[in-house]
Amino acid sequence: MSFTSFWSMLKRELKTYFVSPIAYIVTVIFLIVTGWFFFSTFFLAGRVDLRDFFSLLPIVLVFFIPAITMRLYSEEYTIGSIEIISTLPVTRLSILASKYLAALIFVVAMLALTLAYPISISGLGALDWGPVAGGYLGALLLAALYTSVGVFTSSLTKNQIVAFIGATAICFFFYIIDKIVFLLPTFLADLLEFLGADYHFGNFEKGIIDLRDVVYFLSLATVALFGTYIVTRERQ
Repeated sequence: MSFTSFWSMLKRELKTYFVSPIAYIVTVIFLIVTGWFFFSTFFLAGRVDLRDFFSLLPIVLVFFIPAITMRLYSEEYTIGSIEIISTLPVTRLSILASKYLAALIFVVAMLALTLAYPISISGLGALDWGPVAGGYLGALLLAALYTSVGVFTSSLTKNQIVAFIGATAICFFFYIIDKIVFLLPTFLADLLEFLGADYHFGNFEKGIIDLRDVVYFLSLATVALFGTYIVTRERQ
């Protein structure tokens, strides 16, 4: 993969995000939702930490990341620009990597804005920055997984709404699966619990960084991106 071609594609995708009013609307709504739920419970809880914020974050990202990624391939299919891009001296891998990284960079920038929460409450008491750092690392890995799922579903269809619904459904599956295992036999419950994204994210919330959790997120993200590569190869 040529770095020059990748860099030019990445700049193109980033420009699309950072000049898009829809992306900014999504960001504003994200900050309003997370800020409202965090501060509405913060003073009731009577403790200086981000436990409530991080417990809410996985389900919030289930809806917001698909809204950010739904256009990546779907829009290209609709307006026919994917055919033009395919004729340029860029590889299919460059296109995929640039789209994925641009979306992930935008999500990371969106998450970075929430650093205002720990900074604003750190003056109210002794904030333990260990769980905060762990929580944000977990949020980054969770975002990497959800973004890869969003890219994958966008590569499957021309319809952005269908891409959004598909990505939301898959991400919600990863979020909810470890919460319904009590309905299943023990051997199956253990397996499905391990597949739960929130199950692995929970360790990061506590400031615990386990290599198995890191491998979980990166492995599933890689599988989703590989699936995207196969889909785009077959469609072009």
